Amino acid sequence: MIEYCYETSFRLDEEDKTSSWIAEVIKQENRSMQNLVYIFCDDDRLLELNRKYLNHDTFTDILTFPYQDADGIQADIFISIPRVHENAEKLGVDKKEELRRVMIHGVLHLLGYNDHSEEEKEHMRKIEDQKLRMFHVEQ
Repeated sequence: MIEYCYETSFRLDEEDKTSSWIAEVIKQENRSMQNLVYIFCDDDRLLELNRKYLNHDTFTDILTFPYQDADGIQADIFISIPRVHENAEKLGVDKKEELRRVMIHGVLHLLGYNDHSEEEKEHMRKIEDQKLRMFHVEQ
């Protein structure tokens, strides 16, 4: 089950299509989904969580809090909409596409992908690109 919670005026387009896409990504990675909750919020909320739980005093676009067990994926995923929109502008990409990239980035971390080294970042980006293409294919 995927839930979407909104702490800002932002609303996700195509919730059903997005949920189907994310579920398919998880299925293709031979994992099962228990419960994912996406919380769309602002920079201040994410900064507060970053400071409180990770001792990082920096802005970020996403924080993922897993509650995984052996049987499936469970997590709360917080996304700063203003940060995603700002990053999209800096990168010269569509805001919706950047949001989907950030959303799937969090899922990929839950699936065991990391981005600590440059090599891992490059690999993660390739997987993100592959998974993003799936969104644009009719399921």
